[in-house]
Amino acid sequence: MTQSQNSAIPPGLFSEYDTGGFFDEMFDATGQPRPHYQNVFKTLDGMSKAEFRARCELADITLMNQGITFTVYGNDQGIEKPFPVDLIPRIIPASEWAHIAAGLSQRVVALNLFLDDIYHDGRILQEGVIPRDLIIQAPNYRRSFVGADVPGGVHVQICGTDLIRDADGTYRVLEDNCRTPSGVSYMLENRLILTRTFPSLFRDNRVRPVDRYTTQLLENLRGFAPGQRDDMNVVLLTPGVYNSAYFEHSFLAQQMGIELVEGRDLFTEDNIVYVKTTKGKQRVDVIYRRIDDDYLDPLTFRPESSLGVPGLVHAYRSGNVALANGIGTGVADDKSVYPYVPDMIKFYGLGEPILPQVETYMGWREDDLKYMLEHAAELVFKATNESGGYGMLIGPQATKADIEEYLQIVRANPRGYIAQPLIALSRTPCFFDDGIEGRHVDLRPYVLVDRNMGVTVVPGALTRVALRKGSYVVNSSQGGGSKDTWVLAGEA
Repeated sequence: MTQSQNSAIPPGLFSEYDTGGFFDEMFDATGQPRPHYQNVFKTLDGMSKAEFRARCELADITLMNQGITFTVYGNDQGIEKPFPVDLIPRIIPASEWAHIAAGLSQRVVALNLFLDDIYHDGRILQEGVIPRDLIIQAPNYRRSFVGADVPGGVHVQICGTDLIRDADGTYRVLEDNCRTPSGVSYMLENRLILTRTFPSLFRDNRVRPVDRYTTQLLENLRGFAPGQRDDMNVVLLTPGVYNSAYFEHSFLAQQMGIELVEGRDLFTEDNIVYVKTTKGKQRVDVIYRRIDDDYLDPLTFRPESSLGVPGLVHAYRSGNVALANGIGTGVADDKSVYPYVPDMIKFYGLGEPILPQVETYMGWREDDLKYMLEHAAELVFKATNESGGYGMLIGPQATKADIEEYLQIVRANPRGYIAQPLIALSRTPCFFDDGIEGRHVDLRPYVLVDRNMGVTVVPGALTRVALRKGSYVVNSSQGGGSKDTWVLAGEA
């Protein structure tokens, strides 16, 4: 969209805003605010830059007081900075959210059925729907857990699925996070910050609450406890204070009223897990773990790990303790398995996929690899088991030298890489000192699954923002920020 087309935007805080030709969350193709943004637009557009900046400063103070910071090394103003939160909310109308929630529910059920299948009968592999070698050679496939039963057949109790919106405004699944999905604390804190800085916005809009997340999570976790004892005990297992997500671990434990523990606080005895307390040992029934498989138990996985609990795997396999999420779930969010999720949905009788995906080329396929190597300058490459924006190459934004160096790694390990076309991610207005500018965003909703495979899609999400101008990388580790995400209770 040209600047002249944007002249339809009335004068005010947004008067100089340019959608840049991308699908914009707030403004339609004529430059007018979308119906579900009307109330927010009217309130914010009446503010001056100085007034809005003052609200941003209040938000930064709140973030610092809450300890919601990130580390910036080499910064002369100190290494602790407030986690970047843009105060213009991302708004999703009820009809769009109903579509998203239905698609996410369908997807998480399929992923759980897939995991239970490959660790038991393996029907989907026997019938050739997914290549057997692709699964059994996946780095996060755990052969030792073949035949292991989990309560209700639920392996993924908490899932964070990343969605993007393309140039046509279509929501597409970019990836699933089935191991230890993070970021939900920022979703909850973003809502708290916005209610403090812009309370009037919530009086004028019917925004669905997100604060039941931890209550629902705890209720679900208790349901997985073996034996359903009267005094069942749920704990959150963290790698410790030096982990980048430690704030989230402590926040969630505090909100659920459960104990935050490290591996050294737990021990096993007769295949039962106990936590050390000042009153002696206390049995543990459910562990919400935020540690990857490899570090959970030095007797089964990495022997040098000091983060886990010796004997935990035997206790888990014996059915004496439940883990959320289960061991071996990483194979479900392997980026080489991602292209087959629509096939899983159909295979397990869940109908046609509701949410489309992104076209994906897989390095292990000869024809795909040939295309990837010949069209690298047009594609986005991803390492299949990396996260946080690491292991990526964005071909259209890379130099020839960078591309060639990256392709040498791909040629050496084709199984470890996929490639996708660069999607023109939707943009949303963000506030900077010079005014309002558009930035690319994605969407990470959080999905909870109970013991009966009942699904709760939290009516909100973490909207991650690529704060660097022109960047498509939204991860906080790569300079990204976030927004409060509103799901409206009814159409505007």
